[in-house]
Amino acid sequence: MSGPDRSALDTERLTLRRPRREDFEEALAMWGDPAVVRYISGKPSTREEMWARLLRYVGHWELMGFGFWVVREKSTGRFVGEVGLANFQRDIEPPLGDAKEAGWVLSPWAHGKGFATEAVRAALRWAEDGFGPERVVCLIHPENAASLHVAHKCGFQEFARGTYKGEPTRMLERTPDPRGS
Repeated sequence: MSGPDRSALDTERLTLRRPRREDFEEALAMWGDPAVVRYISGKPSTREEMWARLLRYVGHWELMGFGFWVVREKSTGRFVGEVGLANFQRDIEPPLGDAKEAGWVLSPWAHGKGFATEAVRAALRWAEDGFGPERVVCLIHPENAASLHVAHKCGFQEFARGTYKGEPTRMLERTPDPRGS
């Protein structure tokens, strides 16, 4: 993992960087919004839950060499959301194994602007550049049409349906092109 700073990314409209303590309040506001968590957990996060999430994000970077980024709009610096890759060791069937799991969550003001697709594509390119072509998965609630649309635009295809923490989920994967292109 040599070369440019592997913890920060820039796209046309966005900056993605590792989470910092000073991101906490903006992230808490996002994760505390019922509309944001509707298809994720179904309940807004408390301060304690958000703090544990921030520590988990930092821990991913330290232990795994990848994780979630805080996404900000380049032109304004405004908090857009969080996008990244993780290995949550989920207790789910079929098991995800060691596949990196892509995830994204955006503040309500940023919905519908193409930010999620832009950031997820950047994260996937980053992962492929650093780790080589490999399978990446994501879990999406079946009613979350917007996230399913993002996943499909980023090359994910459904491989299973299941239940996670009592909620239905669609399991999607993005596999390397066997032609190497």
